[in-house]
Amino acid sequence: AMAAVAVSEAWPELELAERERRRELLLTGPGLEERVRAAGGRLPPRLFTLSLLHYLEVSGCGSLREPGPGLAQGLPQLHSLVLRRNALGPGLSPELGPLPALRVLDLSGNALEALPPGQGLGPAEPPGLPQLQSLNLSGNRLRELPADLARCAPRLQTLNLTGNCLDSFPAALFQPGALPLLSELAAADNCLRELSPDIAHLASLKTLDLSNNQLSEIPAALADCPKLKEIHFEGNKLRDKRLEKMVHGCQTKSILEYLRVGGRGGGKGRAKAEGTEKEESRKKKREKKQRKEGGEGEEKELEAAHRLLLRVLHISENPAPLVVNVHPEVRDVRPFIVGTIVRGMYLKSGNALKRFLTAQTKLHEDLCEKRTAATIATHDLKAIRGPLLYGARPPQDLKIVPLGRREIKAKDLVRQLQLEAEEQRKQKKRQNVSGLHRYLHLLDGKDNYPCLVDADGDVISFPPITNSDKTKIKKTTTDLFLEVTSATSLQMCKDIMDALILKMAEINKYTLENKEEESLSDTEADTVSGQSPDLKTNQSADKGGNSPLVVEQVRVVDMEGSLKVVYPSKTDLDIAASHVTVIR
Repeated sequence: AMAAVAVSEAWPELELAERERRRELLLTGPGLEERVRAAGGRLPPRLFTLSLLHYLEVSGCGSLREPGPGLAQGLPQLHSLVLRRNALGPGLSPELGPLPALRVLDLSGNALEALPPGQGLGPAEPPGLPQLQSLNLSGNRLRELPADLARCAPRLQTLNLTGNCLDSFPAALFQPGALPLLSELAAADNCLRELSPDIAHLASLKTLDLSNNQLSEIPAALADCPKLKEIHFEGNKLRDKRLEKMVHGCQTKSILEYLRVGGRGGGKGRAKAEGTEKEESRKKKREKKQRKEGGEGEEKELEAAHRLLLRVLHISENPAPLVVNVHPEVRDVRPFIVGTIVRGMYLKSGNALKRFLTAQTKLHEDLCEKRTAATIATHDLKAIRGPLLYGARPPQDLKIVPLGRREIKAKDLVRQLQLEAEEQRKQKKRQNVSGLHRYLHLLDGKDNYPCLVDADGDVISFPPITNSDKTKIKKTTTDLFLEVTSATSLQMCKDIMDALILKMAEINKYTLENKEEESLSDTEADTVSGQSPDLKTNQSADKGGNSPLVVEQVRVVDMEGSLKVVYPSKTDLDIAASHVTVIR
């Protein structure tokens, strides 16, 4: 009896899930490590009695070496299995499948070296993962893929192998009809030496990313992939120098056209490719002329060319750069922060602000891994007085005015959100809660909470939960301060900042091109009545169209003033997208 009590005390989440017949379960947080270690580096067998589970996630546990036997038999209804950033490896035993209903399998960020058939993902005959659509194996140490992966998971749509040690793909993967639905294949940052022309048999392939490998050729057959829309081959040492240039600067369409007409060497092919390019440019000129005659003029053309410009303003060009000072006490809580300023956002019209906020939410879901890897906060620069201090405070000393709420202590806010979450759960009778409530577990077991404080002593951000109402983005905001914080790594912060700024540039381009109507709600119109002259000057700049987003460098320093990080540095915003130009 004592042993049974000990087990239930160690795993209260399992008790709760069983009692409330939950379909989703997330195990994470600081206490997990010891409990998994005590269970022998595996998941507790009790977990495999929760046969109603559809979604299971165990993430960030450095002592989880294998899932443990009984998973397939015990969880037959599983749709999503997320085991990322653990220590699974070097193999997977016992194997995961058969899991007849599984659609998403995420094993990224582990230490897997091989997944041999029959002792990794599941059997090939009959298919162990018959419904699997998305398989993420990125950030492992795989040296090869199982040859019968396609037989094990015949309905695969996206396969992510980025950041492994693969030097080739198994031939069976590209057999005609092997993976008829595969639309996305990512294997950047591996050691791939060649790409078989058989890749053309992937009839549904839309996106192929093989950047940063050791390829010397791209097979001409790639041009026969019927649905291919986007390819990435940057960072390979291609023998064909012209192709090498093209993969850095041209649209996918031109590269495929070049491969189609015979690519390297053959003068005939080259002449034909150049002919095609000339024809393209003639066509553009004709269209331009027609537009001009239609009374729209060349400014439109120029404007379009300037739309997705990003100009980086160096610290030395900036008379009053913003600085973030980092207090050593954040080291144990949430050590990494990157900040920057973006000027020239146009949020007044139509749904621009809504699009911007939606983009942020999407980044939080995907790249930020539901905020477990990093958290973004965006502020109206006008409402901030620098320098800023990034520190940590006990929950009872940290006061903030959260978005849309009154001033409150962090301790009370977290309690309030927990109560709301419980209430929401009871009403909806299910586990998944929405909004900020989903991120509360990220603070479990922390004695101090991280916060960003401005020169007035106001807390403007309390990651990963909320930022302050004081610096909230409005439709009239044009200049923003952005911050990304993480407990994972500095690079993670930078990657997410890159993605956010690129998204902002795209939103701005879309807004200006589609000339949406301006719409200010009454409350917002009131708040800006004091700033009208400023707004007018901004509008005129926008109407000219020729105004790139300006990204201003922000330094993060320690309390002695030594530089920890500056963003964007020369290596940041190194965006390979063909529709973006970064001026430094």
